[in-house]
Amino acid sequence: MSIFDQILGAAHNHPTVKNMADKLGIDQATAEKAIAALTEGHQASGDTVEVAQQKSGIDANILTQVMEHVGGEGSLASFMQILDQDHDGNPLNDIAGMAGNLFGKR
Repeated sequence: MSIFDQILGAAHNHPTVKNMADKLGIDQATAEKAIAALTEGHQASGDTVEVAQQKSGIDANILTQVMEHVGGEGSLASFMQILDQDHDGNPLNDIAGMAGNLFGKR
């Protein structure tokens, strides 16, 4: 499972993402996909929004609005901390654990 898919799974039905989607007037699935694409884009080389747009197919204006809503590009890492359930500074292990639980690995 890719990092994008792991982040997308963690963002799915997250109350913070739903609230953001409602405020921006977009559906929750688009908001979830935008968060995953922006987070992955932030970690890649190149422009975050351009990378996210290529990954997701979401319009750059929507991606920019989502990124601004979470506090700008520098805040994407902070947004990931929302998903960091064990507060160890690494949300990816929590996301991987969630994905493992979905497939019956415990």
